[in-house]
Amino acid sequence: MRVAVDAMGGDFGPSVVVPGAVDGARNHSSEILLVGDETAINAELAKLDTTNITVKVVHASQTIDMSEHPAQAVRRKQDNSISVALRCVKDGSADAMVSAGNSGAVMAAALMVLGRIDGIDRPAITGAVPNAKGTHTTIVDLGAVTDPKPLNMVQQSMMADVYARKVLGLKEPRIGLMANGEEETKGNALVQSVHPMLKRLEGINFIGNVEGRDVLTGDVDVVVADGFTGNVLLKSIEGTARMLMSVIRQELTSSLPRKLAAATLKPAFKSVQHRLDPNSIGGAPLLGVDGAVIISHGSSTPEAIANAVGVGVRAAQHDMRGEIAARIASTRAAVEAE
Repeated sequence: MRVAVDAMGGDFGPSVVVPGAVDGARNHSSEILLVGDETAINAELAKLDTTNITVKVVHASQTIDMSEHPAQAVRRKQDNSISVALRCVKDGSADAMVSAGNSGAVMAAALMVLGRIDGIDRPAITGAVPNAKGTHTTIVDLGAVTDPKPLNMVQQSMMADVYARKVLGLKEPRIGLMANGEEETKGNALVQSVHPMLKRLEGINFIGNVEGRDVLTGDVDVVVADGFTGNVLLKSIEGTARMLMSVIRQELTSSLPRKLAAATLKPAFKSVQHRLDPNSIGGAPLLGVDGAVIISHGSSTPEAIANAVGVGVRAAQHDMRGEIAARIASTRAAVEAE
């Protein structure tokens, strides 16, 4: 598998992305195309051991900053590293693309370069959070469509189901609809419209409405929400995790006796920190576009980039794009036959 990595993306650019991509290539037996300023990329590659892996540099003369307007920047900067990496997927020189850059720009560029899968009205951004059972709960959508129509959320549910089955390896992923109560009558007008549609939809394991507290229990595998709610939910969970780790660290270092106790418990705290660390996930697919596109957090570490490469490899290996297309086509055919 060949993965095109936007080397200029993220808060730290090539200094973090390049070593992460090299680790990803080695860990996941893949070839890497590093896309961006070739001088900056080669400077980072010179510091690394790249024996036994294939790394190619694809020059892109422009970069889209995190603060730029996504669609405008993509149109204005035709040779930006995000679009160039996506063109590698389009022309077949790469099987997947990874970027920790401006997520809005990744989505805008993906729509312009790759287009949507036939039958998909709007794409969806996925993400994952750790849960109490030691696995992760997937959330869709995280902001691609902040004011969706019911059909958008139904399609997002189907795409997330394919992702959970084919890439995450879940046999019967439990799909829940985010609401302010478990009863079918709860939720705003949008949720109340989507609920019966998911209940009638064949081929997914819809378990009904779920509340915010259910996301972290491990009793639901995929939580479906509008993009605004999903984004707020994810950021709240990430912020809470960081706050808890900070408070624990402060309390355990506030006195000598506590420091001594903390030294004994250090392995356990490191394990907890790893379970709560979003870098262990790496990235998640932009669902609905005509290719494997993986979006990573802007503050991604080398570990996160390496793991995102792994997500891209698995998405391509399992033909996630083709599986989604087939699922949408079969559902459309069933509806038209009724």
